[in-house]
Amino acid sequence: MLAQQLKQFDVVNIGAAGTFVVGAPTSQTRLRAELSRRLPFETSIIICKGQDLLDVAKCKPFGDEPAGSGVVRFVSVMAKRPSLVPSIPMSFPGQGKWLLRILAAEKRFVFGQYRRHMKTIGFLGMIDGIFGVPVTTRNWNTILAIVEVLKNLSSFATGTITRRAQR
Repeated sequence: MLAQQLKQFDVVNIGAAGTFVVGAPTSQTRLRAELSRRLPFETSIIICKGQDLLDVAKCKPFGDEPAGSGVVRFVSVMAKRPSLVPSIPMSFPGQGKWLLRILAAEKRFVFGQYRRHMKTIGFLGMIDGIFGVPVTTRNWNTILAIVEVLKNLSSFATGTITRRAQR
């Protein structure tokens, strides 16, 4: 429904987690204001340029090896570059079988993988605190779907918007 309301921005909705690709040229300020005005709840809006996602996909942060069984690759997009980047890689929990691994951080992107487990969501929720900035996390397959949409848009594609409700 929100994508329909934003049709003047040539918005394409990706999945059900509040991920949009914007095809029309516009400023981030205008887009942020329009989203805030239309959403009926308080939210943190994270916008990144489409070219940044194209660059990330091109560098193949996970290489060509397939993920292991029950392992999901993810990318967290930070609201801004953190002032300090922690020592990486890191795994959670600290003892026993890992449920979340943070493998790398580059510019505003955090790359990692997690195991499908009930406790994993709690560890994913810690990424904001680890980097000291709000993040929104998407499955690597979602990022690849965004990249495909971006490739099919005209050269003026301005970016990708992701949102998450504040805690």
